[in-house]
Parts: sequence; C-alpha cells; structure tokens
Amino acid sequence: MSPYPDLFDECRLVSAGGELDVATAPAFAHDLEAARCDGGPPFLIVDLRGVTFMDDSVLDSLCAAWHACRRRGGWVRVVHVRPGTTLLFRACGLLTRFPRYASPREAWQGIPAGHTAPDRPT
Repeated sequence: MSPYPDLFDECRLVSAGGELDVATAPAFAHDLEAARCDGGPPFLIVDLRGVTFMDDSVLDSLCAAWHACRRRGGWVRVVHVRPGTTLLFRACGLLTRFPRYASPREAWQGIPAGHTAPDRPT
C-alpha cells in the first residue's frame, strides 16, 4: 500500500494489495490520509484491484476520505474487480457511494464499470 501522488496530474492514487483487514487497516488508513492531507487536489482514486480479501475494518477510513474530499469539492472513486468487494459495499449500504470502476483511468473519467463513455458531439 502506497500513494502515488501525481496520477493524472490533478488526482491522487492509493493502491492496495493482499488482504485488507483489521491487521492492515491502520496502514491503509494512513495511506488514505497521507494522500489527501498535503494540500493537493481533493480527488482520490483508491485502487483495490490487487486486494484478495477485504472486510469492514477499512470502511471507516474510506468513508472519512470520502467526507474529507467532498468537503473540499472533490470525490473518492474506488476501483475494484472482485465480487466480494462489491458485496461488502452493498451489504454496508455503500455501493452508491463507492460504485465500481474498472480502472484508475475510468475512475478519473467518471465512467463506472458497465457504463460506456458518453458520445461527444463532433
């Protein structure tokens, strides 16, 4: 887990891998806080594609990041591909707050998984 602060110029990216549970939640929370506390833009992408297991111990820190970014006029978007992550967000009533994005690029563009980019007039 480590933030990559210059993705897409105006956005921060925090990537996580392995298991996100009570043992790793503090490090994940630290990474989320570090990514948004440097005065940079309030846009944060959380890439969970490498996460093999996630429990609800990380939801408080994700929600804190969401609230902090929203207060500054930004957003938090979560990239996740495993069904278990979607089920966890759904079971906790957070799927609307954290819809699934297939990649960091699509998260940056605001295109949730399963949707297509809007046509642009030519």
